[in-house]
Amino acid sequence: MKKYFEFDKLGTSYRQEIIGGLTTFLAMAYILVVNPLMLSLDSVADLPEAMRMDKGAVFVATALAAAVGSLVMGIIARYPIGLAPGMGLNAFFAYTVVLTYGIPWQTALTGVLFSGLIFIILSLSGIREIIINAIPAQLKYAVGAGIGLFITFLGFQNAGIIVADPATLVTLGDLSQGPTLLAIFGLVLTVIMMVRKIKGAIFYGMIATTVVGMFAGLIDIPGKVIGKIPSVAPTFGVAFEPIFNDPASLFTVPFLIVVITFLFVDFFDTAGTLVAVANQAGLMKDNKLPRAGKALLSDSLATVTGAIFGTSTTTSYIESSAGVAAGARTGFAAVVTGLLFLLALFFSPLLMVITPHVTAPALVIVGVLMVSTLGNIEWKQFEIAVPAFLTIIAMPLTYSIATGIAMGFIFYPITMILSGRRKEVHPIMYGMWFIFLAYFIFVKK
Repeated sequence: MKKYFEFDKLGTSYRQEIIGGLTTFLAMAYILVVNPLMLSLDSVADLPEAMRMDKGAVFVATALAAAVGSLVMGIIARYPIGLAPGMGLNAFFAYTVVLTYGIPWQTALTGVLFSGLIFIILSLSGIREIIINAIPAQLKYAVGAGIGLFITFLGFQNAGIIVADPATLVTLGDLSQGPTLLAIFGLVLTVIMMVRKIKGAIFYGMIATTVVGMFAGLIDIPGKVIGKIPSVAPTFGVAFEPIFNDPASLFTVPFLIVVITFLFVDFFDTAGTLVAVANQAGLMKDNKLPRAGKALLSDSLATVTGAIFGTSTTTSYIESSAGVAAGARTGFAAVVTGLLFLLALFFSPLLMVITPHVTAPALVIVGVLMVSTLGNIEWKQFEIAVPAFLTIIAMPLTYSIATGIAMGFIFYPITMILSGRRKEVHPIMYGMWFIFLAYFIFVKK
């Protein structure tokens, strides 16, 4: 096992990988609660039941998709990256596709399935790997830093430190609120342990924050440990039904937009996550991602698996960087994460204690670690600084990793051509310029 995962080469151990995998799981576990609520449109009142997905079935589908995706990523690609249905993509699925477009959730699952199958074709052909390796190092650094700012913003938001404001969009929250104070406590404690160079500081910080939250009455103590596994029957295999029962519904402009959007966002969210986590773990070699094809294929297979079980697009999670910060370096950590998602099927009551306020400090700390790539960007070269800056700043401001990448990639060829450095731009970057521009014009309008 040690030889297969190259423990000695990467300077890691079973303890380090287990803690890293457990930390990644805890940072991702919220999706088991959030995804069923999101896809069932639980927050929308007076909605016909036919438009709602079964929450119990989606819970099981979420856990199974995350388990399969993480296990495949760990065993085949050997990266310490966990996978699960993506936030943002699930919101698009529920609120845009089903609620706004009026597309039945069964057909929406078919769209997820199609996008996953296209991903598999692109991955097996090597096209996805070629595209990722064609991205210049400067933009890869920018992507990593941008994701760092994005997840820090997400952490502050989950903690209640940053809240919405009608006049200024965002503002400082009420720091006297109990849950917010709990998150601040967790952040301070984790910072202290990080400064003292305690291994697994992020994991220990989350455990300590959870325990303190229970004693303070801010986190409910679960009444039982083991719960009954809901049936996945209401969603399992439903993605195939429109293909056989209503094929005409698949030949419409809205459905095409759905597939393209799932395809686009997952492609570049995954690319951004892989590059950022690999950089953080020190796994990038000569600006290339080793085993990139296998990592991308793992992501593609996870999307298809999730669609069959009955959930929105499954993708690589940037929260994996919390596990890397806790010591994860190999795919063994992802295997641990995958197995924990399987166990979560039986211990669903315990998941209620992993609140956003518990994971918020981990996201902030990881953000601090990830923005270190800013120092590698050649800021004095304006043709590099502009696309890099737009990539970085657009991610938190638009709440989208993919949009940040798109903005930076549109400006990069322009600034390089104008500075007389067009020969340094890979031909694929010119092709992506047209794709991103078309995306903004036709999809994001």
